[in-house]
Amino acid sequence: MTTLLTTQDVAHIAQSLGLPALLQRMAAYIEADFLRWQEFDKCARVASHSQNGVIELMPIADASLYSFKYVNGHPSNTRRGLPTVMALGVLADVATGRPDLLSELTLTTALRTAATSAMVARRLARKNARSMALIGNGAQSEFQALAFHHLLGIEEIRLFDLDPQATAKLQRHLQGVPGLTLCVCANTAEAVRGADIVTTVTADKRNATILTPDMIEPGMHINGVGGDCPGKTELHRDVLSMGRVFVEFEPQSRMEGDVQQMPANFPVTEFWRVLKGWDAGRSNDTEVTVFDSVGFALEDFSALRLLRDTADELGLGQQVSLVPAMGDPKDLFGQLQMNAAQAVEGVKAAQSAVLFNDKLYAMAD
Repeated sequence: MTTLLTTQDVAHIAQSLGLPALLQRMAAYIEADFLRWQEFDKCARVASHSQNGVIELMPIADASLYSFKYVNGHPSNTRRGLPTVMALGVLADVATGRPDLLSELTLTTALRTAATSAMVARRLARKNARSMALIGNGAQSEFQALAFHHLLGIEEIRLFDLDPQATAKLQRHLQGVPGLTLCVCANTAEAVRGADIVTTVTADKRNATILTPDMIEPGMHINGVGGDCPGKTELHRDVLSMGRVFVEFEPQSRMEGDVQQMPANFPVTEFWRVLKGWDAGRSNDTEVTVFDSVGFALEDFSALRLLRDTADELGLGQQVSLVPAMGDPKDLFGQLQMNAAQAVEGVKAAQSAVLFNDKLYAMAD
């Protein structure tokens, strides 16, 4: 049997643990897996691009577990009443190939992306960072705001979005969070002025210049989240040249991240090397650091492990028969016959129940 976790299950996990604890646990799982980076069989995600968006598969495995995420990115979906990003994922046993967990990953992707941003900023932002500009106030913005508030101690978040309703939505959700001040700004330049950290999380699928060199101040840490597919960027290329650039998986970032604008020999550092102590992170308080985040399969692997473990602790999830339970593993056709017979019996039982209820109602009349 395979455990199925729905959006309701993930919401239950968040309510049971509390968002601060869940984000902290998520960051810890991701960091633990990044620290064993070399144990994983890795590749860039496989993408199918269309006029309206992209559909991607993100696989990864270690010696024990295999995972993949199915995820889309369709910026125009909001006009159809659908999320821009929708995702699901599988965690499977490498030894047998058995799918142990099938889970929603739409909510979970937002949680793991925010936890990754905060995990990286712990090493790259200034230790006394207390203010953050948040450019793009859409679906992922609350998660980013809360991760930086709870995990890094950010006290002030300066907001800007071209859509005032998106900013109003974020204000409504985060109003009353203890110790967090929200400041609405008129434009990007106003929002980033004086900020310790700048997070860009916009959704348009185009080469954009959300941040320009004149906006960058000494010591800033830039958390570039929205540039995550070919032809989609947020940072002016000269911003990337102003400091040190850190990425998740270099082959994927070269294709999808803001560094796709740069020559192949432009220097970047995979962040796992910082965690291992093999490369330095921030060297001083005036250095500009850039995390060119595109989202990597290892983060989903970690998130699925967390969901599996936490659901087991809380007794959540539904057992579903995605794989037939076979007395004779070689007799697959027999399963087709048996399941067809069971389906027929199920229909007959349902019809009998309807007839019985009809008789009861007739007697009552």
